[in-house]
Amino acid sequence: MEAHSVPEYFGELVFDDRQMRARLSSKVYASLRKTIDEGKKLDSKIAEAVAGAMKEWALEKGATHFTHWFQPLTGITAEKHDSFITPSPDGSVIMEFSGKELIQGEPDASSFPSGGIRATFEARGYTAWDPTSYAFIKDKTLCIPTAFCSYSGEALDKKTPLLRSMEALNKQALRILKLFGNDTAKYVRTSVGPEQEYFLITKEMYDQRPDLRYTGRTLFGSRPPKGQEMDDHYFGVIKPRVQEFMNDLNRELWRLGILAKTEHNEVAPAQHELAPIYSTTNIATDQNQLMMEIMQKVAAKHGLVCLLHEKPFAGVNGSGKHNNWSMATDTGINLLSPGETPYENAQFLLFLCAVIKAVDDYQDLLRLSVATAGNDHRLGANEAPPAIISVFLGDELSAILDAIENDTPYAGTEKKIMKLGVDILPAFPRDTTDRNRTSPFAFTGNKFEFRSLGSSNSIACANIMLNSVVAESLKIYADRLEGAEDFEKTLHEMIKKTIKDHKRILFNGNGYDDAWVKEATEVRGLCNYRTTPDCMPHILDEKNVKLLTGHKVFTEKEIESRCEIMLENYCKQVRIEANTMMDMALRQILPAITGYADKLSETVSSKKSVNASLACSYETDVISKLSVLADQIYTRSGELEKAIISLGSVEDIIAESAAIRDTLLPKMGELRAAADEAETLVSSEYWPYPSYGDMLFSVR
Repeated sequence: MEAHSVPEYFGELVFDDRQMRARLSSKVYASLRKTIDEGKKLDSKIAEAVAGAMKEWALEKGATHFTHWFQPLTGITAEKHDSFITPSPDGSVIMEFSGKELIQGEPDASSFPSGGIRATFEARGYTAWDPTSYAFIKDKTLCIPTAFCSYSGEALDKKTPLLRSMEALNKQALRILKLFGNDTAKYVRTSVGPEQEYFLITKEMYDQRPDLRYTGRTLFGSRPPKGQEMDDHYFGVIKPRVQEFMNDLNRELWRLGILAKTEHNEVAPAQHELAPIYSTTNIATDQNQLMMEIMQKVAAKHGLVCLLHEKPFAGVNGSGKHNNWSMATDTGINLLSPGETPYENAQFLLFLCAVIKAVDDYQDLLRLSVATAGNDHRLGANEAPPAIISVFLGDELSAILDAIENDTPYAGTEKKIMKLGVDILPAFPRDTTDRNRTSPFAFTGNKFEFRSLGSSNSIACANIMLNSVVAESLKIYADRLEGAEDFEKTLHEMIKKTIKDHKRILFNGNGYDDAWVKEATEVRGLCNYRTTPDCMPHILDEKNVKLLTGHKVFTEKEIESRCEIMLENYCKQVRIEANTMMDMALRQILPAITGYADKLSETVSSKKSVNASLACSYETDVISKLSVLADQIYTRSGELEKAIISLGSVEDIIAESAAIRDTLLPKMGELRAAADEAETLVSSEYWPYPSYGDMLFSVR
């Protein structure tokens, strides 16, 4: 892959602005741009022209089918392919694609999660073209990004509420900008750059691990002699096989117009990261879903498997997805950029305070937006932010807010020049604030980094909530300021009050410190929802329903369905893990232990036949320990089975998720502990699965 050729093939599989400008008439192009940029209603005649141009382009690229590509509530993408062929009277076929087919599709909605919105027999659903996200070609199929709704109009996907939340924030942000005299901005969009962490292991070893194949994470596995203790993998030299994978991945992503930018080794062995350049939030969401799919496909071509589970290996760092979020106008003004003098930048301070207020008022919504069974294993460990939501601002902004709150002068922070004591090394200005990797929500110069997302999550959920809660803060501010007799005085008082009322959410310290948990919960009164069953039901709280319905992001029925679907997903995932554990323990681990113990017994008999006085202490000691562990594994498997059966009598999904958290997971932990100890005693020739050491250090 030659570097100079990248511009030549970048976006070659995307029907982007370059293609639209070249293939559409100036009138059609201008009309479509108004729809994309300003949200103007789409003319059906325009759609017909776009469909024709899109079809011809796709056929030139070798496409034979088209699909409405959407994001149902399964957490992955969905597609139903239709060919372009239409029969001709003479027995041949012609290739057709109409504006109606572009705008609307009709997939079966009965088999997708609906949370009670749709009965199983009510099958009809609709997909609707999202013209703001470019169509692309994947595997000879024209993929058209779409929204997905039920026959009665409820959103059954992640894109629809995301677009609604973006519109809600746009509406309120424009109100604020007009108060500051900005009448030129036509819209405000949120932008996101999601950093994606992942693991790579060989397919050969993956195929030998039923737990990885069924659940995405290892349910058994003792710690290897070496893990991440030496910190030698982080930013280390990328291994040749991994580099080849990354090179191919970049090419595939660049062809699809995805701005893959940064790649490096992460902290854990076999762990890596890929970060793109920022895109508008709904486009970034589409591209991140596509990125995860392409990562797994490219890995397979290299004999590898890309693991996207949040915690595939116990005892080493898990994988997250850092959601770098900001707001900007169509004229290019970043509303979270402090400028050279942030203390005097009232507009920046107001938008900053809006975010602070939003995060404090709706900690629960932000926490539940990243809640999954997989992410529960990661949050709160010394590798990811704690489950407690807080905001990191750094020294300079914290000092500015303190000065405003106390009506004291702000002297400013002089930028220090870094001098490294070697003349040939350049001097450079030091940033005015450090970074804080333990903070779940950190200001990083001109954006906020929401670090709590899990690696397999769609970023839509977090950004729906983030857009919505900030829109609410901006609405409150706009309502007050639009009716103010003295704008500047009201503005100053409002900023000052926000700082005073919400400073409990600001924390620049170590989020891993046990003292922080105590201070956050007992002194500051912050939420500490450790698990999905702890936080998810709070989406039904009155204040949250009022917020989400008030900004028309969700209907009340849609909110109820999301709660039920997310808890169902949690319950199903853990049940699958529990059943997998029992299957592995009873069918492979126990026979392996018994087989090795029998081998040791044969060794003892053989030795004693030569010399009856031999103690055979190693063999007899190991046999004794394995006998105890085998009994524990068998007993605990039975207890786990009983716990699973008992869940059948629990009808309420909230109660079931709580029972799984309190009963099933602890029993799974007890079973694992016995099996992992046995692994340390059984010969590797007898143990049925590749070890942690084998998997983490096998890719060269």
